[in-house]
Amino acid sequence: MLGVRGILLGLALSFGSVAGAAAQTVEIEYWQYVFDARIKAMDELIKRFQAANPTIKVKHTTFPYADYQTKIAAALPAGQGPEVVQLFYGWLDNFVGAKFLQPLPKDAFPPAMIEKEFYPIVSAMKRNGDYYGLPTAVRSLALFYNKKLFQDAGLDPAKPPQTNDELLDFAKKTVKRDAAGNLLSEGITLDFPGQDYHWWRETLLRQMGGAPYSDDNKKVTYDSEAGAKALNWYADLQRVHKVGQAGFMDEGQAAFRAGRAAMTIDGSFRLGAFNGIKGFEWGVAELPAGPDGKRYDFASYWVNAITTKATGEKLEASKKFLAYVTSPEAMQVWLDMVGELPARKAAAETDKNLSNPIYGPFLKALNYSTATVFVDEAGQRQVALDLANRVLIQNQDAKAALAEAAKAEQAILDRFYAPK
Repeated sequence: MLGVRGILLGLALSFGSVAGAAAQTVEIEYWQYVFDARIKAMDELIKRFQAANPTIKVKHTTFPYADYQTKIAAALPAGQGPEVVQLFYGWLDNFVGAKFLQPLPKDAFPPAMIEKEFYPIVSAMKRNGDYYGLPTAVRSLALFYNKKLFQDAGLDPAKPPQTNDELLDFAKKTVKRDAAGNLLSEGITLDFPGQDYHWWRETLLRQMGGAPYSDDNKKVTYDSEAGAKALNWYADLQRVHKVGQAGFMDEGQAAFRAGRAAMTIDGSFRLGAFNGIKGFEWGVAELPAGPDGKRYDFASYWVNAITTKATGEKLEASKKFLAYVTSPEAMQVWLDMVGELPARKAAAETDKNLSNPIYGPFLKALNYSTATVFVDEAGQRQVALDLANRVLIQNQDAKAALAEAAKAEQAILDRFYAPK
């Protein structure tokens, strides 16, 4: 039998073991913005990761999109906030400049592996030989269309428009107005604050023979004949053909999901939201081709990055977590729950995914998409929104509006690229 001393010693050892186990548990925090499908997907990934890594706890925190960057900017300089953070790829330079991020450790994320396995658009996360983040998913744009509204207009839902001319024709046939001319249902949405400013800049502009920026991204080049032609084509959907109206039901995606728009340009990130609407029959097609038959698209992504707050054992835990959420398994979960496309080509371009009538058009577009290089995404976006407002609301001439926008955006680029 054990004496009292032996029992106490055994209890001490037992409590010591429990305390040691507790001490080995590392907690890290992950931040992203509020988007229902993304939150559910990340909760699932965290659950799986913690089951495989019981000594690491991940706290998941979210904020409304409008407040997200502000919260990060307030937390990290104070030594608070996340060890792993999600950010839009276009914010990279601002985040690196503010010393919010650290380069991805090359032992866990070798650049050669990234460049071999991920889509080339991920190179936008590389600065001076270092990568600062990796995406779980990438996304492109496509044409969403309402099958019932197509049928009602005598159009075949199995044959969506393949060219810009066909798109306009379909929009004319599906738009609905009352006897007084008031818009009841759009043939196609006009939503520059949504994805239309990407559609104009990276698709329509290139189809007309132009380019938004110089090859080194230091000069604005959309102030051109091609730029005016592309902008007028877009604006004429409202001004001349009256097949849509900027601001109708506030957002293009809102009008589409309510069954009051036959077509809308949107990203693969909408798939999860649209899938949840009962009785809503819709399809997806690649963005229509231009006059010469060529297709162009815009690709973008959110990345997961390790902040400068992560050091020591928290850095090691963050590396493991980042490796998992950018793994093929995590990418498939994200595809199934959010609808965004795997960032690794091998995980994305399976026969099953490519033949999928919903995923397929987005995946095909990744091979001819451009990920715009932003130096101040919010500022450059606002220039584009102001441009659209001047043309669609104030009826400003397209060339004059483009000249004003180009001047404003060039100032943003010049400030960024000026010698430090």
